[in-house]
Amino acid sequence: MPLLDFSTIAAQLPDSWKSTRLGQVGPARIKVLRMDEQAYEEETHDYNEGLLVIDGQLRLSVGDQAVWVNAGQMYLVEAGVAHAVAAGSHGTLVIVDT
Repeated sequence: MPLLDFSTIAAQLPDSWKSTRLGQVGPARIKVLRMDEQAYEEETHDYNEGLLVIDGQLRLSVGDQAVWVNAGQMYLVEAGVAHAVAAGSHGTLVIVDT
């Protein structure tokens, strides 16, 4: 796999909140996207999802909890758990899923 500069790749994406797949390691897909302060609607997956903040901050709503994920931190959303992105999230997000 080549060297990946997540922040540079995300900055060049034409649309925020639209991920691009960069590669795969085993069954795990690696995707990156640019967050732009806008909220993103609630979703649920049938697989675990790792949300790694490269720069900026991700503000999640998981059930009745507000979770802030800062640069250098990853939040693991378990399969079947509804989650939404709150307004104010910004920066570069790497998603690891299957």
